[in-house]
Amino acid sequence: MNLTTEKKQIFVVSGLILMAAFSRLIPHPFNFTAIGALALFSGAQLADKRLAYILPFSALLLSDLIIGFHSTMLPVYLCFACTVWLGTRLQSNKSIVGTAAFSFTGSVVFFLVTNLPIWYGGFYPMTVSGTLVSYTAA
Repeated sequence: MNLTTEKKQIFVVSGLILMAAFSRLIPHPFNFTAIGALALFSGAQLADKRLAYILPFSALLLSDLIIGFHSTMLPVYLCFACTVWLGTRLQSNKSIVGTAAFSFTGSVVFFLVTNLPIWYGGFYPMTVSGTLVSYTAA
């Protein structure tokens, strides 16, 4: 079987999307799936920026079709867009330290942004103390 380079790329991209989507469907610790890694990888490795964003969003959308849509989808998708963007900053200077720093940054941004709707959703007082209690509970 002789696959062209384009067909191989389609196969790899499809496999990445399916694996990342599957990682959201199997039992896993809260907010610990392969989508964040895919987002950072896409931004850092893919020259085509459209594809860099399409890859993690396709995995998110595919798994959301199964899991169900939710009220915090916009912050979640925006956080992964931020992680792809962080990956594009790695493209010119790939290093272990840079990758670790951007991985950590993407995770912290995701935690802070996606847990914020719980705080302003009325579960906690709209004070600094309420914010801290909300993030501690998260």
